[in-house]
Amino acid sequence: MKIGTYEINNSSKVFIIAELSANHNGSIEVALETIKAAKRAGADCIKLQTYTADTITLDSDKEDFKIKGTIWEGQNLHKLYQEAYTPWEWHKQLFDAANAEGLVCFSSPFDKTAVDLLESLNTPAYKIASFEITDIPLIEYVASKGKPIILSTGIATIEDIELALDACRRVGNNDIALLKCTSSYPAPIEEANMCMVKDLAERFKVISGLSDHTIGSTVPVVATCFGAKIIEKHFILDRAIGGPDASFSMNEEEFTAMVKAVREAELAIGKVDYTLTDKQAKGKDFSRSLYVVNDIKKGELFTEENVRSIRPGFGLHPRYLPEILGKQASTDMEKGDRFELQMIAK
Repeated sequence: MKIGTYEINNSSKVFIIAELSANHNGSIEVALETIKAAKRAGADCIKLQTYTADTITLDSDKEDFKIKGTIWEGQNLHKLYQEAYTPWEWHKQLFDAANAEGLVCFSSPFDKTAVDLLESLNTPAYKIASFEITDIPLIEYVASKGKPIILSTGIATIEDIELALDACRRVGNNDIALLKCTSSYPAPIEEANMCMVKDLAERFKVISGLSDHTIGSTVPVVATCFGAKIIEKHFILDRAIGGPDASFSMNEEEFTAMVKAVREAELAIGKVDYTLTDKQAKGKDFSRSLYVVNDIKKGELFTEENVRSIRPGFGLHPRYLPEILGKQASTDMEKGDRFELQMIAK
């Protein structure tokens, strides 16, 4: 998968997305400053969400449209999305600002008109949000544009994932990534299930990653260790500005620390390699080897009292000790001498 100038594959670095979402709090100036802060924090990408209240839900006061069981308890869907949406007339300016900072910019569309807008801006990729993974017509339309498509699996069963993948492949798009996501805001760390990052990649033969709503950097680091190649985290200039997503978004200092932790985790993972570096080989000096630990006269027998396996590692390998015991010394030896094979009488 290639998004902008970034190649994303099994050997690439993690592609780190800062999710702007509603964290502009209705101010384009805040949105533009957030893009600059995301660059400073080490993000590779800034991601938007493209909808209006009317393209994502209905203006209705019926009970079905009241939110239950989340941090937005009791709010009306239409009113929440009116507060949270990113005005469409901002999009070009935000895309341009991201490009000027050297950040990739793309978005999550929530209907076909949003896709059309993003196509007019030459978006390099698309993200399907967790709650839209069952919208097969939307996924087909997005996939038909031939761009990389990233799908969050927050509410998805295996069947939902298979249907979404089939929709992409049916229109000839195999440029797909699946992100493990826990659709809870904020998400409890015990529900992260990061072992699924590896399973998604192996089971569905796609790039896998994480869309994270937990607090802190632990889950992104664990995801990296399980092979995540994309990590998305909500990003905000300052939680004090408020907004629907503020409570589970990282500020610049926290995001910077997360990026550092992820990059260090990548270095720590390394590769399967049993050869020793020069420094590790030098460390063999401190391993065990056989030494004379008491003076020995020529003809005397070797015993556990006069030959032992000790540090450092310049003497004979300890595996020879059982063969040496009970044999005669070929010469006089002093305490502290390295034991060598020629010390054994023939």
